[in-house]
Amino acid sequence: MELKIRFSDMGIRPFFVEKLSQRNINDPTDIQKLVIPRVRNRENILFRSATGTGKTFAYLLPLFENLYAAIEAKEAVSSPHILILAPTLELCSQLKQEADFLLRDSARERQSPPPPRVGLLIGSANITRQIETIRKEKPAVIVGNSARVLQLVRMGKLKLGAARTGAQPGVLALDEADRFVANETIDETRELIGRMHVVPQVIACSATMPEKTRERLRTLFGEFGEFGEMAYIETEEQEILRERITHWAFFSEDRKKLRCLCSFLNAIGASCGATSRRKKCLVFTSRTGQVGNIVAQLQYHGISADGLASGMDKQARRRALDNFRQGKLIVLVSSDLAARGLDIPDISYCVALDAPFEADAYIHRAGRTARAGKRGCMVTIGNEEELRRFSILEKKLGITVYPKILYQGRIENPC
Repeated sequence: MELKIRFSDMGIRPFFVEKLSQRNINDPTDIQKLVIPRVRNRENILFRSATGTGKTFAYLLPLFENLYAAIEAKEAVSSPHILILAPTLELCSQLKQEADFLLRDSARERQSPPPPRVGLLIGSANITRQIETIRKEKPAVIVGNSARVLQLVRMGKLKLGAARTGAQPGVLALDEADRFVANETIDETRELIGRMHVVPQVIACSATMPEKTRERLRTLFGEFGEFGEMAYIETEEQEILRERITHWAFFSEDRKKLRCLCSFLNAIGASCGATSRRKKCLVFTSRTGQVGNIVAQLQYHGISADGLASGMDKQARRRALDNFRQGKLIVLVSSDLAARGLDIPDISYCVALDAPFEADAYIHRAGRTARAGKRGCMVTIGNEEELRRFSILEKKLGITVYPKILYQGRIENPC
């Protein structure tokens, strides 16, 4: 019989354990069991685990444990001490909220000095206020996107070199790490790391981390001198994709896809009944410029929808996301902006208006449903060529995709 491991067994202090219980998180996931001890031991690690398996707390918990231990021992703690980078503004904001959640009220509970401050540095936000936050609050933890962090470093307002000093080494965490070594972003990542000169501890994670990505990350950090070994950890938790997510496919010509989407949403009850009884649906399109048009068409047909795309105003993006989280709207249409790392509760359906070329893209899209132990459905609406391509992904991912049709307002199996 396997011995049950609890968070307290891994040295997580009671305050954090109590915080986790408020989210009904009582036992560590497989990836947390593997990652937490190694991060606490200040090792450099890459790790991969399926979406919804607790990667964020896998690194936040041990990093905060080490930070508190340094503060309690009155060791030097630099500002910033922990730098967490994520590829989208929405994911950065979510990570900041999770960090605040863990640290909130810790001083009162532990009768200790105020908890470390967390700063959020993202584009489209007021940079003057961010500079004031850095100057006045001196946050020990910074969450941000690399473009804004690098901008502040170039301006001389943020000094990452401080993370190399003191008895406690600094930390760089890359969430959705594969995005940071993509061809279009790797130069920016390289410059940012170069500004740090030496990074004593690196943590990089994603739901998808093929060998090519791992080698790029190791090579990148190896360019900057005295950098130690970088272990790779993964868990075989793809049963979430294969067992807790049902996969459907609808055939549609390109010009009829919006009509097919509307019919599907009507069939699952997205446009009728009490809001509390409707099922949330996240719709993906690879054509960012089409998000607004799709939303307009859905709203015209009486479906409660809004959009999320990189070109939108930051406040509009936040409003759409908050309303979707809270269930005030039932359908959120997004580019792949929402496919990375966002934890939105109770999404019953994810719908792709095109079949992705790569398995990683499908994994990230599907991973927005079936979270927190629940079941979900991933729906692909594709033309003949897209569905042919999708059949190749089906075999590669080891999933079963069930063809469906819409008939007289119902979802049915084809004859």
